[in-house]
Amino acid sequence: MKTNVNIKKTRRKRSVKDITQTHGKEEKAQPTTLDQIWGDTGLWKYNTMDAEEYQNGLRELNKTDLQAHATKIGLIPIDNKEMLSKRLLREFKRHVSSYNVSNKTPNAKNDGDVSAKVKNILAEGR
Repeated sequence: MKTNVNIKKTRRKRSVKDITQTHGKEEKAQPTTLDQIWGDTGLWKYNTMDAEEYQNGLRELNKTDLQAHATKIGLIPIDNKEMLSKRLLREFKRHVSSYNVSNKTPNAKNDGDVSAKVKNILAEGR
């Protein structure tokens, strides 16, 4: 006896987080403070600017060391180790992002820079 089994092949939708895109332009960080202009790299606070390296370092610390580190950074230490690690990581990312501000220029033109022909084409759908 043969049984027919319907096997549905379903494709998993790709998440936006899975898709990466690159433009090939070298992005240079623009200094935002005088300290950065004078050569401050931000290593004075965490000894690293790599999130994975910092996260691995946090995993190796016990709760007492995490609380001491939080006090050194300027956070109020809490009793929950997992929440404290998340807060420390969030503060680290905030610190790193303050040093990695790129000087992106907007690609879109102002409304006044658009020609009359383009305005007519865009107005057709109204």
